[in-house]
Amino acid sequence: MAENQLYVVATPIGNLADITLRAQQVLESVDIIAAEDTRHTKKLLNHLGIQKPLMATHDHNEAQAAQQIIEKLQSGQNIAIVSDAGTPLIADPGYHVADQVAKAGFNIVPVPGACAVITALCAAALPTDRFIFDGFLPAKTTARKSYFESIKHEERTLVMYESPHRIMATLDDLIDVLGEDKEVVVARELTKTFETFNRGTAGEIRELMQADSNQQRGEFVLMVRGVLANKKLEVSQEALDLTLLIAKELPLKKAAAIVSEHTGFKKNQLYQLALEAKD
Repeated sequence: MAENQLYVVATPIGNLADITLRAQQVLESVDIIAAEDTRHTKKLLNHLGIQKPLMATHDHNEAQAAQQIIEKLQSGQNIAIVSDAGTPLIADPGYHVADQVAKAGFNIVPVPGACAVITALCAAALPTDRFIFDGFLPAKTTARKSYFESIKHEERTLVMYESPHRIMATLDDLIDVLGEDKEVVVARELTKTFETFNRGTAGEIRELMQADSNQQRGEFVLMVRGVLANKKLEVSQEALDLTLLIAKELPLKKAAAIVSEHTGFKKNQLYQLALEAKD
């Protein structure tokens, strides 16, 4: 291991078996570990049988911690930075440290591993060729609704984090702005015992979670299908035209259901495409 390097080390987001061999080797080799919560990281290190000095590096002390880390790098030490779970800097502390360390001329080495964004996307069954990650949503309803307004016409899959005490309010705001038929996936407790992926329309997922309080527990990744991403799905022009024709006499949702029953195309896809065509 070369001297004077900062290692950005990904740690498990739930299942401790997801620690990589390289991550374990780096944590064993560095001189100091900068941790978001030293108590949390201590538990991981105990599990791995590693004993290392820890220094707190979190949102409230990053500027000071960055200078301390630079001083230790200048003295020839190697340092690993970790967050409580997943990859540091990805909606977690670490950016200011990395920024200052890079400006000071030291090497930053990524040690990849678990990341909730990618973990959620790879099993969401949504388009993943293009996506946006927007971190944690605003805490207030007005700001959340403003955010959902801003992504009304976004073509890419959207990924965001949400906390258990706000998930239901967030779904309410999403429905108010994007409609109850917007296709979403809510992933919770990723890699843990009660890992769950709920897929469907925003209205369906809201109803399901309201009926089962257990589905409101844990850490959440909310994913929303992009508007034009639906056009890449296999819905024939004939089925779309038929849906629009029937919608002249019946509500659009009912028209989509009828065409879906007779063609096999998904009702939600027909509805969304027909809605876009009408707009």
